[in-house]
Amino acid sequence: MENTCNELLQICLRGEDWPPALLDRALAVDDGRALLSIVVERLGDLFEPGLCDVYQRLFTQVIERVAPDLRPRLRRPQPCEPPKSVDRVYVLSRVTLGADVAVTSVMLDAMKRRYPEARVIFVGPRKSYEMFQADPRIGHLEAPYARNGSLAERLRASARLWFDEGIVIDPDSRLTQLGLISVCDESRYFWFQSRSLSGGRLPDIAAAWAKSIFSVDARPYVAPLPTTGDSADITVSLGVGENESKRLGDEFERDLLKLLAGKSVLIDKGGTAEERSRVERALQPGMRAHDGSFASFAVEIARSKLYIGYDSSGGHVASACGIPLICIFAGAVSNRFMERWKPAGTVLQAGPGEGREILRKIQTVMSATR
Repeated sequence: MENTCNELLQICLRGEDWPPALLDRALAVDDGRALLSIVVERLGDLFEPGLCDVYQRLFTQVIERVAPDLRPRLRRPQPCEPPKSVDRVYVLSRVTLGADVAVTSVMLDAMKRRYPEARVIFVGPRKSYEMFQADPRIGHLEAPYARNGSLAERLRASARLWFDEGIVIDPDSRLTQLGLISVCDESRYFWFQSRSLSGGRLPDIAAAWAKSIFSVDARPYVAPLPTTGDSADITVSLGVGENESKRLGDEFERDLLKLLAGKSVLIDKGGTAEERSRVERALQPGMRAHDGSFASFAVEIARSKLYIGYDSSGGHVASACGIPLICIFAGAVSNRFMERWKPAGTVLQAGPGEGREILRKIQTVMSATR
């Protein structure tokens, strides 16, 4: 059945019109999950401006079929003039932890600077809010999003959002299905179109957008609640956000930790049973394992001298905190995807079967930074 979604994807990539029956069949595969993971995510991950219009046409038809009560908003090319003052600013979550650090945090920082008297409210899952919980300027409005839920469940999460006051900053959030679903009056809505704007890394593009619209300088940051205990020289995460294409396999992970044996190392056990099992298999004698929330691990990253991990949220935390890092970037769907999402530090692009070469490069980088 996934062939149906792949066929639809290829038609979208060619910019052609898809048969309505093909879209209907794609929506029926795994309650729409396959359409989201195979078609929608690929259209976004390529960061091709022309595909933004394709996505809008496609997802407008999806909404008409799955949630006809929702009315997709018409995309406006330029945002309206921001108000001189405002009491509340709602900043929507990007839902994933890494994106909330790399992109959403820039928007939070910009709003604090532009509106120093306003209440800035992070709208999203609590797990993401915990990355900013120690910042007294940031409030929280819970907005759960079922990342593994059906298409209908995710659209219902969008339908529940509506803001009658203040302004809304949308960093291309899944809560609005990338700016497609209205959550407030258009005069109070500011949409960062991350997939159509030119530039390099997403934090830099976000900062440039905030500067152009709100006339403030902003940067990514994190503010989790502090923890106690001894810090480690090296923090490590083998997490991949359930995207197996980012991994280099069990042997690489075991050899990576062998390379670090004898050093002060803290490795995150992760948030899933599968990741925990991988970490326990690779863990070396004398190494400590972190078993807690990702926000508490972010504190440990900020206290360390070096971070090592796959392309995932930990790298964005290290980058935001100015911690030297080595990011193993595997599974990128395009060079532009890697350019947008790479953290600031040493980024090692990896392909299948290149585990030994990546280990050699890691060893070289570590030797050069002693």
